[in-house]
Amino acid sequence: MAEKAQKSDAEWRERLTPEQYEMTRKAGTEPAFTGPHWDEKGEGTYRCVCCGVELFSSDTKFDSGTGWPSFTEPVNLEQVELRPDNSLFTRRTKVVCKRCDAHLGHVFDDGPGPTGQRYCINGCALSFDR
Repeated sequence: MAEKAQKSDAEWRERLTPEQYEMTRKAGTEPAFTGPHWDEKGEGTYRCVCCGVELFSSDTKFDSGTGWPSFTEPVNLEQVELRPDNSLFTRRTKVVCKRCDAHLGHVFDDGPGPTGQRYCINGCALSFDR
């Protein structure tokens, strides 16, 4: 994996839009059906908006009906870290970019395919390369 991307809070605020900062640095969640990429159908690669590391492929994207970009798996499990999240009075598993610690979203066990996983990711946390 690439070297850890470390920036001060001020540097993140300068680099990111207010929405991107809220989602990735403060573990926010964008409202359903409002963020970028939830209805993207093109072929390409989804990267971390903070550090640019490759996270997901359009090959694993599916329409979950939830209003957020959903994937069956990351491009490389080494690029993400799964952490317990007990906020909002529920147990969930948050997905974080391993290179820069950006909050990406959550993973749930209600997805299609052999893994049965649904990586539910904030669109603001991703950039898309065609």
